[in-house]
Amino acid sequence: MRPGRPVTRRPRLVALDVDGCLLQWTPGTVKAEERVRPAVRQAVRRVVAAGVPVVLASGRSGLGLADVAGLLGLPSAGTGRLWFVASNGAVLCRHPPLEVVRATTFDASDAVAAVLRRLPDARLAVEDARSGYRVTADFPRGELSGRVARVRPEELGAHEATRVIVRRPERHDPGGLDALAAELGRAGVAGTGYVVGLTDWLDLSPAGVTKASGLATVAEELGVARAEVLAIGDGANDIEMLTWAGRGVAMGQADAEVRAAADATTLPVDEDGVAAELDRWFGPDPTAGRG
Repeated sequence: MRPGRPVTRRPRLVALDVDGCLLQWTPGTVKAEERVRPAVRQAVRRVVAAGVPVVLASGRSGLGLADVAGLLGLPSAGTGRLWFVASNGAVLCRHPPLEVVRATTFDASDAVAAVLRRLPDARLAVEDARSGYRVTADFPRGELSGRVARVRPEELGAHEATRVIVRRPERHDPGGLDALAAELGRAGVAGTGYVVGLTDWLDLSPAGVTKASGLATVAEELGVARAEVLAIGDGANDIEMLTWAGRGVAMGQADAEVRAAADATTLPVDEDGVAAELDRWFGPDPTAGRG
């Protein structure tokens, strides 16, 4: 953990990762079974009631984040539209109704070819912010939101994409994914790999696009300084956001490299870590938010 910066004032913007923060990911869970624990839901709603914007920042698509907003009961009456930093920063949305404000795309053909050459057994999905996904093989239920079209591998990189997803079910070889990410990085494509359950998962995005870059744009739109932003995350794709925010908080179950990038660590997701951190600033205790 890096040395904490002194924070004595309530944040003016809160950015929350979804899986592993707001939601506890369980293998085999489909969207109809996803739940936000009551303490977390109440804590998030207290933030909104205090007039502070909550931004959902995730690797999920905008459609997927709209589902999560519904689980949180947001937006509530009189609170205005939400901001989403979707697809690891490649897509910025307003909701409701769901509107893509900005989509950063890249030519995915070389990345797709490299993945198929190195990992012929992998399942690939290419994301289009406005139409869904093109996939080489079916993904388990609940992992992709929106329209999904299965295409031949040679067709996958035919159009500009906001993200390429590489999934290796029931494989755990992070070294292989790290090597692939490094190879693609030399070609100008950013790769973030992480393990979900027993599945290796690699997100490929335009170089320089992260949750931090997307959140910086939203903060500027809202007139909020970087030092006034609180961000909470648990994965490798949260590291830039935790480092960028005025206060970055890692979930208790996060890997060591994620905790090292943060100013503080809260409780794990199954102990309502998001609620514990938010209640520090927005809880019913009148002294909350004073350091």
